[in-house]
Order: sequence, then structure tokens, then C-alpha cells
Amino acid sequence: MFVNKNFLGIIGGCPVRQNYQELALLDLKLRLWKHVTLNSVGKDLFVRSTANVVGNDLVIVGGGAACYAFGTKFSEPAKVNLLHVTCSHDDALPIKNLDNHMNIEREGTDCNMIEHSKGSQPEDASNVLENEKSDLNGALPCLSDQSQKIPSHYVLQLEKKYAKSGKDILKKFGWLDLGRKACSEEGGRHIHFPVHEEFVTVFNKRTHHSADAIDGNNQVLFSKPHNRDGYLLKELSYSKELTLLAEYGATILEDEVVEVKKAAKSPLKVMTEAVTSLIERKGLLTLLLEELPTRWDRLGDIVILPVASFKDSMWDSVAEELWPIVAKSLKAHRLARQGPVAATGTRDSKLQILVGDNGWVNHRENGILYSFDATKCMFSWGNLSEKLRMARLDCKDEVIIDLFAGIGYFVLPFLVRAHAKLVYACEWNPHAVEALKHNLQANSVADRCIVLEGDNRITAPKNVADRVSLGLLPSSECSWITAVRALRREGGILHVHGNTKDTEERQWTDHVLKSIDEIVRSEGYCWEISIEHVERVKWYAPHIRHVVADVRCRQIKR
Repeated sequence: MFVNKNFLGIIGGCPVRQNYQELALLDLKLRLWKHVTLNSVGKDLFVRSTANVVGNDLVIVGGGAACYAFGTKFSEPAKVNLLHVTCSHDDALPIKNLDNHMNIEREGTDCNMIEHSKGSQPEDASNVLENEKSDLNGALPCLSDQSQKIPSHYVLQLEKKYAKSGKDILKKFGWLDLGRKACSEEGGRHIHFPVHEEFVTVFNKRTHHSADAIDGNNQVLFSKPHNRDGYLLKELSYSKELTLLAEYGATILEDEVVEVKKAAKSPLKVMTEAVTSLIERKGLLTLLLEELPTRWDRLGDIVILPVASFKDSMWDSVAEELWPIVAKSLKAHRLARQGPVAATGTRDSKLQILVGDNGWVNHRENGILYSFDATKCMFSWGNLSEKLRMARLDCKDEVIIDLFAGIGYFVLPFLVRAHAKLVYACEWNPHAVEALKHNLQANSVADRCIVLEGDNRITAPKNVADRVSLGLLPSSECSWITAVRALRREGGILHVHGNTKDTEERQWTDHVLKSIDEIVRSEGYCWEISIEHVERVKWYAPHIRHVVADVRCRQIKR
């Protein structure tokens, strides 16, 4: 696929009609397809090839396939003159093979001229292109990501106050050259928008029969605007939009030298190049590059690297230079590396800050603000779907108990989105309690929440809850009795979290149902126990699911 002026082109790979292949061209203005035959004389098989537009030519390099039936076929580098895209549907588009020993055959009309190589062996693509630079209109341009200087381009000058409307018009019809930079002139009164040559032609044709003048500097001048800003673009025709540009005081200027935009580099590429340069300067092994992360998380303004990245002890010798380089590459104000959640009852975070003074972050999710110290409190992105599910409940008349409140993962959705009447939040990690109290204030719901610090088996109230959340992994079974006792005597709903093997999900739900039923009977309640829904939240580990069972406890009427 490629783009050339107003055409989007797609060249097929397999010659499904014997020796013919088609070039499909979509006219982006007319929104019509045009199909042009490539008469390749059976030489080319463009499977897995690359196609790049160079001047007025489409340069095709590489391509080929291996088949058990007829062996291996490699295509020779070729070029197609795109000026022939206006040929009729039945005409063949000329293909010119880039080979050092060129024999020429001419068939039919100009649109059917074919140039190809006979009897020569395919060469390395880079060598062919190097040897044939003179054949491609003099020279192939440098295809690096550095800024290039290209002569004879045009810009459309507009006053700054009309720049937004003018740019919208140029973009609408594909007149804006997105490969070059827009810039403001000195003083900032005017903006120069790079435009394609065809726009200049259209503009000049429009003004050829008008009373507008062309001054001695080859500038096409138009009259000043007449309060026409109120037009909606979608209501204007092609012609009227040209008129509107004219009324904006548009001026076409010829730029002898125009700077092309730099190709954007991905953060991963920037980081890889910078770290590679560092280890080469320090004489470290290039094998270390295998520990560079290919993905990372962003929490507030902290970029969090995976636990397995930069783990070799050799990184320590360049740590002072390394971490600022990585942070800058990823555009991070603060940088951290993830650690496993502490295997303690309080489930403390082991996040290591690499760049920055502290770990306090602000994270907004579903319109709810979570603030916490990421080095002391864990945060799971994977629970988002379950937090959204809880937020969609209608809890306006309900009293809820969250036995594992943390920083407010489910407490805040219950209060802010589900409009719970009252929430009891049980938590024994003092760092999480600190963050929870802050978050209740920040989200203006502190008046509907009672924070109970300590072991929920001791602090949780009894016989008050319409709903109880048990959000502890890998199992919340330690507090199932507490949860049953917390429900109103009429019963209620338990949201029981846990981990289970994907092949043992049914056994887990049966265990939950049987265990809750036994607890209910031992507590002397006459309740009917059922599982209304099982939510598969996320994969916790390979073949291990985080699931939630919604257990309904309903009083049996006698």
C-alpha cells in the first residue's frame, strides 16, 4: 500500500490471472476505485515486497515465494511511472526493472511501453538501487529519519486568525502536505501551510479568469475576508471553499527550501538506541539489551518497568546514567520498577523508585481519583472491569461492608458511582488506610464511609449489611464467616473473590456454595444459598483465573 498525491494505491502479490497483476488505485477526492493492469511478462511476484514512492515513480523492491510444486521465485526490483495512472482501465501500466544490463521492448502505445531485463540474475536489492540511482530521475533521496532539504515546494500563507479554518479546508480535500512542517513567519502574523503542487494548479486555474493580480514576486494575491467565518465546512462546495480561502486573504508562496518532518520514533526505539550507546561507551556486553522492556505501565506521572527488566547486576555500574536516560526516552517525570507484592497479610507493594523523590501518585479512573504511595500500596489495573461492574449497581438504599478495602478500590465505586447509603471500610495496612482516608475526602464521600482499621474478623459490624465485598486474592476464605455474620438477618449478597485453575472453575464455585451454606446453617440462619453470577475478571497467572462469585443469601419464608 502506498499514497501518491490524491491516490491510495494497493498492489497485489499473487498473479491470480496468469502473468497479470493489478494495481488498485483509490481516488481520495472522488472516492472511486481504478484498476490498472501491470504487464510484468511473468517476471514479478510481489508477495512480501516493499513499495515506496520516489518522485513520480513507484519503486518495488523484493518479493517472491517458495512453492513445493514450482520451486522458489524472486522478483527483480522494478519501478512504475505513476504519471500513467490516468490511463484507461484496459491499458497496461509500464513497469521498468532496475537492472544493470537493461534490454528494452516497446509494445503498443505509450501506456503500454515495457522495459525489462532478460537473462540476468537477481542482484542484492541494495546494490541494484545503488547502481541505478542515475536511472531514477538522477538520484534516490535519502530515506533516513533525518530532516531533508527539498527544492521547489509551495506554501499557502494565511493570517493567524484564519489559520484553523484554512487548515480544515486544506485537510478536507487532501491539499495539505502532511509530510512537511507548517510554520509561522517572523512576527507570528501569518502561518505558512505546506500544500501539494496540484493545489497550486487548482488555485491558479481559479484565479486565471478573475480580477485578482499576480505581483512581481510570483505571489498570487487575494482580497481580504468579508466576514464569512460563519460558514460550516460541510455545507460548502469544492468551489466555494476555494473562494473562502481567497476571502481569508490566502497567498501562495514558492519556497525554494522546505524542511521535511522527521519520522517519529517510538519510545522503545529511542530507549533502545540511547541504552545501546551507553553500554557501548561503557564497554558492557550487548547481551544486556535482551533485558530491555518492550512494554511498561504508566501510573499518574510514573512509568513502571516490569519486574524482569534491567535485572542483571552489571546495570548497577551504570545506574547513575542509565535511569535518567530511560526516563527521558519514555518521557517520564518519575521512573520505577515493579516488584512482587509482598507475601504478607498487608500485601505491601515492593515498587522501586528509580527516578524521583517519592512514590505518591494520583490516578483517575472512571471519574474517581485514587491517590496513594505506590511504593507501599499495591494497585491492580486488571481489576478495572470488576470496579466498573460494581459501579453500575444501584446501591442508593444499601449498607455495604468492604472487608478488604485497601485504598478504596471498590469502596469508592460503591460510593461515587453506585451511590451507596453507607459503606464500612475494613483495612489493616496503615499505609492503605492513610490513602483511603485521603481518597474519601478527595472524592467528597467521606461523610458516607466509616473506616475500621485493623483485622476485619474483629472490627467488622454484624447484622447490618445488604452487601459484602470480599476482594482478597488468592483467597478470601479466611473471612467468609465474618461476611455471613455481617449480613442483615434477612440475608443479602456476598461478592466472593478468589483464584482458580481454568479447568477447576466449577469445583471452586461448588466449594464456595457448599462452604457458605454450611456457615449459614452453623450460624442458625434459615437462608437459601445460590450463586447468581460468576465474573471472570482477569488471568492472574497462566491457567489461573481471578473470578468473583455473586452469592445470594435469601431468607426462606415459612
